[in-house]
Amino acid sequence: MVLPWKKRNRRQPANGDPGPLERLNWRALATAAGIAVGGVAVAWLLLMALDRPVRRVLLEGAFQRVSPPEIESAVVEVVKGGLATVNLDRVRERIERIDWVDRAVVQRRWPDAIRVAITEQVAAARWNESGLLNARGELFIRNARYLPSELPLLQGPDGSEGVVAQLYLDSQGLLAESGLRLTGVRLDERGAWEIELANGVVVKLGRQAVTDRLDRFIHLASPLVAKRLAEIKYVDMRYTNGFSVGWNARSAVAVAPQEDATPDA
Repeated sequence: MVLPWKKRNRRQPANGDPGPLERLNWRALATAAGIAVGGVAVAWLLLMALDRPVRRVLLEGAFQRVSPPEIESAVVEVVKGGLATVNLDRVRERIERIDWVDRAVVQRRWPDAIRVAITEQVAAARWNESGLLNARGELFIRNARYLPSELPLLQGPDGSEGVVAQLYLDSQGLLAESGLRLTGVRLDERGAWEIELANGVVVKLGRQAVTDRLDRFIHLASPLVAKRLAEIKYVDMRYTNGFSVGWNARSAVAVAPQEDATPDA
């Protein structure tokens, strides 16, 4: 006997509530979607209305080393489109690539201008033959047309600017307390250090225990150097227990003699 198929009854909630889909307020959703789309459209229209061409560049800064035309040319080079859509970070990065520009702040000024405030680099030291370093030990000009002679001269291989500048900063205050003025620091290709004092006196620190040797120079040798600065050519601190002095006269005189008279590295 073949039984007829029975239709399955879809169970309705016992309390007669509609299902989840039926509970949705489709009209409210459609209204919200329309508002969102309308808001985007209004925002887009507003953006287009504000996106006017950049017609002015407002400059602020000392402009002792950098000229206003240099800044304006950099802005024009980067700005594409209108004021609302211009990439301010790209403008700033381009300006900061200009020689003697340390930092730049770039802002929009409605309706058609860009404000640029620059801070110029301050040269703190000469680097090798033609470079200039700032106070952070950063090489900001490789081939300067003018090198102020009053600046200390720091020398070293490419890429060593930071470590050479750090030794200078660590040393100058300590030497000044001993009545000595530091005028230069040199790191050669072998990693050997020398510092130069006023009147051209060179202190040889070598490659090893440089900080200890500098400290020993300050506490042991600097009183002699300060008194006879004009007579001394160099001071060699590359000894285990003492140091030697090279005089501007005829010969070097050993000071604080030791068993091993051969300087270390």
